[in-house]
Amino acid sequence: MNSRKKTGLYFGTFNPVHVGHIIIANHFAEHSDLDEIWLVVTPHNPFKKKSSLLPDHHRLEMVHRATEKYNDLKPCDIEFKLPQPSYTVNTLAHLQEKYPQREFCLIMGEDNLNGLHKWKNYEIILEHHSIYVYPRITSTREVPLEKHPRIHKIDAPIIEISSTAIRKDIKAGKNVSPLLDPSVWQYIDQMNFYK
Repeated sequence: MNSRKKTGLYFGTFNPVHVGHIIIANHFAEHSDLDEIWLVVTPHNPFKKKSSLLPDHHRLEMVHRATEKYNDLKPCDIEFKLPQPSYTVNTLAHLQEKYPQREFCLIMGEDNLNGLHKWKNYEIILEHHSIYVYPRITSTREVPLEKHPRIHKIDAPIIEISSTAIRKDIKAGKNVSPLLDPSVWQYIDQMNFYK
């Protein structure tokens, strides 16, 4: 019997964290065998330009605010303390060492699964960790690793809300409040972010 706490890691820049992120994280908490979902705020994705990213601590603060009403959702800043750029394989090894009583799994959209075979040491990730995949409209074609025994597709709601679009709308002075937790929106507004 595996008594290790199953912990889903949901990585993102969360720039900003929006209701779509929370809907998906909560869906995994409620509709899969994961006990807890950690929203891992990534400091800098090797595939993204850094320019439009808010400083790490502000994005973490927004994730704190967005998750505080949910018992099974937790913000995680583990990658802030690791060398840059952070590769998932290193983050997983670090977390496993720090929390041996937990079993870590990855949560990702189908679109990310498409590129998984390009990740650094993806075979090592699949050897030690399960991957939980939620659907995206954007991916239709056959995915290389789809049939892997460690990959579990979860029938989560399809959410196509984009942080990029939210930033653009804020800049344009549009009302984005339905897309954000009220306390996150309050923080963005107060701090004058994305203007």
